[in-house]
Amino acid sequence: MSRRKRKTTPLQSFAVAAVCVLFVMTALIGLYKTFSREPVQSDNPPPVSPTTLENPSSPEEPGGEDSSSPLKPHFHTILVGGLDDDNGGSDTNLLVALDGENKTINVVSLPRDTLLDVEWSVKKLNSAYHHGGFSRTMEEVSRLLGIPVMHYVTVNLKAFVSLVDAIGGVDFDVPLNMDYDDPYQDLYIHIPKGPRKLTGQEAIGVVRWRQNNDGTEYPNRDIGRIATQQAFLRAVAQQTLQLDNLDKIPEFAQIFQEYVDTDLNLSNLIWLGEQALTIGSDNISFHTLPGDGAGYYKGVSYYALEPETVLELVNAHFNPYQRDLTLDDMDILVP
Repeated sequence: MSRRKRKTTPLQSFAVAAVCVLFVMTALIGLYKTFSREPVQSDNPPPVSPTTLENPSSPEEPGGEDSSSPLKPHFHTILVGGLDDDNGGSDTNLLVALDGENKTINVVSLPRDTLLDVEWSVKKLNSAYHHGGFSRTMEEVSRLLGIPVMHYVTVNLKAFVSLVDAIGGVDFDVPLNMDYDDPYQDLYIHIPKGPRKLTGQEAIGVVRWRQNNDGTEYPNRDIGRIATQQAFLRAVAQQTLQLDNLDKIPEFAQIFQEYVDTDLNLSNLIWLGEQALTIGSDNISFHTLPGDGAGYYKGVSYYALEPETVLELVNAHFNPYQRDLTLDDMDILVP
């Protein structure tokens, strides 16, 4: 069974671009290198608020009480969420797995309509945010895939515009003519197909575009949108992971201070930045959870996961345990 892997197209949406620069920014600050410290591994995701996640393991005991499933050394999972204050929710979610032992970074895009096994009526992944904030989103991703989500980073939509402008725009080949107006969201996207240097405002239009005013859209809908977002953020990563951005660190720092929230401290970010620089953008692999975007459950349209293929993907790239997971470890609802 083949895995759905896009080795040449990274991260989905504005969130991961910001996180890449966040890691690199801290790593480039040579004066602080002595403060580099690896994040603590935990078998249970740390709660963002005290209202979620039952029985968290002690941070001093990686792997929690499951001594039969020790964690791989220097393996970290981070859930990245893109928050849009105007729409009120986490519309972009990605799981990052950094394997410091084998020097790899893998990122999987989690489609917003992914079907969850939850008690509320609309069982979509992006609805988890409305039932407990990003901490609930962390919990549901952990339960869905059967792995601990060790850390979180959330990025406000406005950070993306500022970030792209800070690096002088991004050269990108726009795949389709984009012509969309939404006065309700104050969203106006008019960008012709072809190569061009995008400003921050244009870039946010490219990654947010779903369809034109006449109804034309990506042939495979959200999966096509994710592919464009990933391709765009490959371009962002390539243009950001350069030492000549050293003089832009103060500007990056101001952006992240204003728009980024994370449970990782400065020393953790420096360590992650050093790892990212060592690994390099060419060694980052990006994926989308395997599934069917035309799936239905009780009459509602969902992105229904393919359990066996998801299991294969997670074991290959996102499993922090030293044993393989089984489907019994996951909680995938099959229509």
